[in-house]
This record gives sequence, C-alpha cells and structure tokens, in this order.
Amino acid sequence: MMRGLSILLLTLSISAHGDIFSYIDSAGVTHFTNIKPKGKTRKKWKRILKEKPSATSKPAAKRGACERCDAVPAKDRSPARYSRYDAYIKNASQLYQIPETLIRAVIKVESDYDPRVVSSVGARGLMQLMPAAAKEMGVNDPHDPEQCILGGTRYLRILANRYKGDTLKTIAAYHAGPGSLKKYGNQIPPYKNTQKYLRMVLKQYDRFRKKELVAPKH
Repeated sequence: MMRGLSILLLTLSISAHGDIFSYIDSAGVTHFTNIKPKGKTRKKWKRILKEKPSATSKPAAKRGACERCDAVPAKDRSPARYSRYDAYIKNASQLYQIPETLIRAVIKVESDYDPRVVSSVGARGLMQLMPAAAKEMGVNDPHDPEQCILGGTRYLRILANRYKGDTLKTIAAYHAGPGSLKKYGNQIPPYKNTQKYLRMVLKQYDRFRKKELVAPKH
C-alpha cells in the first residue's frame, strides 16, 4: 500500500545553517521549522538537523542519486528547460503519488534540469541515477528525460514506503542511500553533504510550492 508523502514548511526560508526541527502529524504531513519550537507543542518536535553536521563523516555506498553537492553545472542554460519536462513530471507524480513540487526540487538540485549531466561518480540524467539504481528502476537510458524522471520518482516512492511517508528521511536516503540511515538507527545521518543536500532540496521545494500556490487554476 502506498503511503502519503507531503510536507508543510513553517518558515519562509531554509538557511544553509541552523537546527531544523520536524514532526509528522496524524494526517501524515511532515512539518518542519528552523525556529526552535516553544510552548505546549514543543514536545511534538524532534531536531533532525543540527547546526554543524559532522564534516568528516562519509556516507555509505549509494543505490540512488550521486553524492551531490559536487555541483556538476548544467550545460543547457535555456530557461525553457524548466518547463520542458512538465508532462513527464506530472505523469510520474500521478503514477507514484509523489508531489510534483518534490520531484521538481530533486531535479533542480540534482541536475538543474539538464538531462545530459554526468556527475563525478557516474550518476546520470535529470534525477542523477547511478547505473545500478537505473537498472533496478527499469531505466535503460538515464539521459532520456522521461525514463529518468519515472525511474527517479519510482525510487522516491520506494523510499517513502520504506520510511512510512517520512519525507525528510526519503530525501536523505535518496542522497546517502538507505544503508546510511540504517547505520544511524534509521535516522538522518550526520553527513555534511547529505545534510547540505537535504537543506537544498527543502529550499527548492519551498520555492516550487509557493509558485504552485500562486499559479492560476485551470
């Protein structure tokens, strides 16, 4: 059975530093903030990112996206690329029940919407799938936008099911691999790059969510 996956941001922006607190409500919505919770609800919140993550810790071998934040720049600089794959994103979102805004955020951080990007460790395509992950997700050509979006979104769905709809763990596992979370008791690992990646995705998610809220309804 598919579990819901949704996020509610309680702050206007996610900075590169500072603690982040989170809790999942009864409807399965993940709430988070970088403002220390106070009052009667403070016990609901759990600190999931510390201000200064370990700079020396390294993630385990990954099944999914590459170890990002090595920032391989996009070669396609056309502004049209940001809407070029809308139909594929919408289809993948409906098929795997992952929010379009989250898919867009992952693509933005991973490849900046350039399907030709190849990372320093060999991850490829819009959602930067490693060869083993691409094969496991049924992706024959990771540089094909439709295949890569479907494969990357399918992997997000698998992770979401594994972590019972916890969006933050899903994003962290997409970057560091489930083995890294398992090593730390199925919690977000203290890896500097993974926590940086998580903040980057959350920031883009917030940006895309705000655009979605003001977009005209058809």
